[in-house]
Amino acid sequence: MADEVVARVLGHLEGVRTAPACGDVDPARAAELCRALREGPPEEGAPLRELLDPLFDEWVPRSFGTAGPGYLAYIPGGGLFESALAALIGDATNRFTGTWAAAPALVQLEGNVLEWFREWMGMPPTTRGLLTSGGSMANFAAVVAAREKLLGTALRDGTLYASREAHLCIGKAARLAGILPDRVRSVPVDGSFRMRPDALAEAIAADRRAGLRPFLVVSTAGSTNTGAVDPLEAVADLCAREGLWHHVDGAYGAFFHMVPELRPLLAGLSRADSVALDPHKGLFLPYGTGAVLVRDGEALRAAHAATAGYLPASPEEFHDPSQYGPELSRPYRGLRAWLPIKLIGAAALRAAVAEKRELALWAAERVARVPGLELVAPPQLSLFAFRVAGPDGDAATRRLLVGVNARQRVMLSGCTVDGRYLARICVLSFRTRRADVEAAVEDIAVEAAALRRPAR
Repeated sequence: MADEVVARVLGHLEGVRTAPACGDVDPARAAELCRALREGPPEEGAPLRELLDPLFDEWVPRSFGTAGPGYLAYIPGGGLFESALAALIGDATNRFTGTWAAAPALVQLEGNVLEWFREWMGMPPTTRGLLTSGGSMANFAAVVAAREKLLGTALRDGTLYASREAHLCIGKAARLAGILPDRVRSVPVDGSFRMRPDALAEAIAADRRAGLRPFLVVSTAGSTNTGAVDPLEAVADLCAREGLWHHVDGAYGAFFHMVPELRPLLAGLSRADSVALDPHKGLFLPYGTGAVLVRDGEALRAAHAATAGYLPASPEEFHDPSQYGPELSRPYRGLRAWLPIKLIGAAALRAAVAEKRELALWAAERVARVPGLELVAPPQLSLFAFRVAGPDGDAATRRLLVGVNARQRVMLSGCTVDGRYLARICVLSFRTRRADVEAAVEDIAVEAAALRRPAR
């Protein structure tokens, strides 16, 4: 069975580079397919091949080509094969890694990974963290830690601040942590879509005058819409003066900090009280691998620590996942990050991350030259946004995206910002190289030219 599955996986990977970037996800056909797939629980088992054939031949192809080199939509996750092997090992050995005592060496490997992340982010040795399912849970863990340390039981008095361009998971994390929407402030942004420190200061002052308790500011290190990096240094200064917790949502952009020459782009990140990371973005791992780091590790532990009479004690010297997050039973995420980093090495990973920014800079410069297009948000990291200029820009930009994606060499996505519809390119797959970005620019230029031709 293992040989048959691995053979199908390797066959699939051999075709990733030439597979259609968008997949076959026509909504009408997709709905019809999903209705046909509905079924009750099977009473009898089926041969493996009868299950693998439709899975690889019909169902996997009918999805976005997220692992492919032409996937420049949303924020890519390349899915290193080394990590897939680690997942197979972890699931097959099926060791319990929720507590240190149950699998000390295996949990230590996870602790090593968190230490590597801490070093790459430039945070102090007091930092502790946790591997999570993704950025949403990482941000949630940080919000809870800040709430516990600065608000205690006075939840209704607390106010949270985030950029208007912050990820939707920030509002959700606040709500789940008991900070309801009427206590979450949306801070205006500047012309580069970055949080305005002056507006943040005004919002904090207004809430203090109203008798409320500002406690948390969430900055974004690479927004989803435009790739904007908030002025982290200025926000850190403000939070230090005001006694607020400064959390950085670096799910997209934080791993650019591991590249020494790119650290000025994220100046101030290492001063954060907490940082959310997504290794399944910036480290090219499979989806389902996130992380949170908290400067005051005891604050993270205080928010989540718990024990019971049936649980063995763990020495405080060692990482114990159950004491730093909400889960007890959990998948072994550590091996999925440890094995590829050990096999590939930090130097190659840094080079790959730096290459993605270079490719984005090159693509943005070329797109800006295309007649009829305007660059709305130049790349601060490896993501940029552009649109068709003119009064019909929104509709024309949508038509441009449809045309580019229909060519199936690359997949781009769009977003609405300030009432305008923008096309966006994000380069962050380890498989994306210069030729793939050139193909994207070529297809954009061809479709832009078609839009300029008068209708007959």
